[in-house]
Amino acid sequence: MPNHYFKFKQFTVWHDKCAMKVNTDGALLGAWVSVREANRILDVGTGTGLVALMLAQRAPADSSVTALEIDADAVEQARENVYRSPWRERVNVLRMDFREYVDTEKFDVIVSNPPYFEGSLICPNQQRTVARHNTSLTHEELLAGVSSLLTEKGEFTVIIPTDIVKAFVITAQKYHLYPLKQLSVITNKTSLKPKRTLICFSFDKKECFKEELLIEVAPKRYSEEYVRLMRDYYLYME
Repeated sequence: MPNHYFKFKQFTVWHDKCAMKVNTDGALLGAWVSVREANRILDVGTGTGLVALMLAQRAPADSSVTALEIDADAVEQARENVYRSPWRERVNVLRMDFREYVDTEKFDVIVSNPPYFEGSLICPNQQRTVARHNTSLTHEELLAGVSSLLTEKGEFTVIIPTDIVKAFVITAQKYHLYPLKQLSVITNKTSLKPKRTLICFSFDKKECFKEELLIEVAPKRYSEEYVRLMRDYYLYME
């Protein structure tokens, strides 16, 4: 029987009502994004609220996190997860289509773990389809919205399949967003190529710093780099 929740060091995420469960992609995004000087943070497609909570844990104490989600069940669950967390006063979960979202103030940090099965077979489960496919929010719509909501010195970070990185970067350039740093993720030593890539964008056009992260050096044995990245969150990492 699958667990209905995932316990982290400082909070617990329930995911029994959500199409997309707690997963490595979301955890990597939440751990890798820099929020040291962030005052206002936006999480697009928050799902369970995992990434929003991870960022709230590391962000300055006076910062705020706005978490957008279109699915009603996911919104309900994300709100419950936030309410049970230490940061209930700083994280606001809104049921909102990102394409319709407007705000009087811009954000220092925007993150998204967007729908990524572009052009693939549509899942018969409608809730899961909305969560995993880009039929409800295309990458171009995501980038257009980000460009209008990001501060001049702000950063936008996304995790996407490695095989669409080039196309995503080209689309981002249309909105004057340029890759600042990039992390290609290799699951284990039997994987020849990375399957996921995290990219941090900004409005500053400069050389992109690229690196790789290996998760497992052996079955259930994690690399030092992965442990260093995740140790503030995962219970079994010290």
